Amino acid sequence: MKQKELFLHADAALRSVLDRFTPEQLAIPVPAEWTRAENPVLRDIIAAHAYDEAWVPDVLAGRTAEDVGDTHAGDLLGDDPIAGYDRLNDLATEAVNGELDPDATVHLSYGDFPLADYLQHVSIYRAFQAWSIAKHLGLAYSLPAPLVDLLWEQVLPQAGDWRAMGVFGPEVDVPADADRETQLLGKTGYWRP
Repeated sequence: MKQKELFLHADAALRSVLDRFTPEQLAIPVPAEWTRAENPVLRDIIAAHAYDEAWVPDVLAGRTAEDVGDTHAGDLLGDDPIAGYDRLNDLATEAVNGELDPDATVHLSYGDFPLADYLQHVSIYRAFQAWSIAKHLGLAYSLPAPLVDLLWEQVLPQAGDWRAMGVFGPEVDVPADADRETQLLGKTGYWRP
């Protein structure tokens, strides 16, 4: 299933960025639009991603929010936020690597969708957050070429629909000789000259 491959690459990309941070860097401010937290810092973003990772096995198993209850409420990161995130990332990866039916119905906070669509939705979030976090914090980072290719194939054809939903900003012109990653970032509104 191509969405499974997309998820695994996007999830690994996000983890590769988050794993670069030290405990001291977790207090670095991040853009307010990245989270609902007041005066957000990097730890808040990692906590949001940890929460998202924690839900993956439940969603793939067909559980609803009512089934899960408050299992994922509270601080999922503990005293070692990166290790806490990595633990949940490992569980999500294990769940996605299992036997999956792409047409199975999963239950999300915004409706019921085929499992393959869910994987695509959360992959978009992970991939572009990896890039955004790295760029915001000045890390030398590029999306891995296989992930760029998967996003180009699976997401770019629907960029207009995603843009209409507010997921992507307006398309940004990029240099004529731009590489494929830059072209992708331009078409999805992320690239900045």
